[in-house]
Amino acid sequence: MQKSDLTDLEIETQDLKLRLGRPGAGGVVSHAILPQAVPQPGALPAAQPSPVQPSADSSNNFKSPMVGTFYRKPSPDDAAFVQVGDQVNKGDILCIIEAMKVMNEIQADVSGEVTEIMADDGDSVEYGQPLFSIK
Repeated sequence: MQKSDLTDLEIETQDLKLRLGRPGAGGVVSHAILPQAVPQPGALPAAQPSPVQPSADSSNNFKSPMVGTFYRKPSPDDAAFVQVGDQVNKGDILCIIEAMKVMNEIQADVSGEVTEIMADDGDSVEYGQPLFSIK
C-alpha cells in the first residue's frame, strides 16, 4: 500500500472479511473479521477465556467471533437488537462488537430462541467468549 496511492482496501469472501487502512502517512492497520462457525470436534475447549457453562443441554452458545467491546443496541437511545425470549433467524443481527474503532454487526449463525444473554452492554469480550444462548 505504501508503493501506491491506496489508503483503504477491503476484501470480502464467503468466510473472511479483511480491511486494511493506512491512516495518513503512518503505519498500516489491518483488521480481520471471521464469522462464527459451528464448533468442530477436536477443537481446543481449554482455549475458552470465559468460565461460563452452557445453560441448557439443547442450547447453542453463540460465541464472540472477535475481541472488542460488546454492545446490545445500535445506539444508546435505541432498543436492544434481541432480548431473552426473542426468536432469531440465521443472519439476524444479535449485537455489535467494536474493534479498532470499527462497529461490526454480529449475526446469528443459527435460528432459535434467545434463552440467555451472557454479556452486558459495554463489556470487553474475548474471541470465543459465549455471548448468547440460543435454543
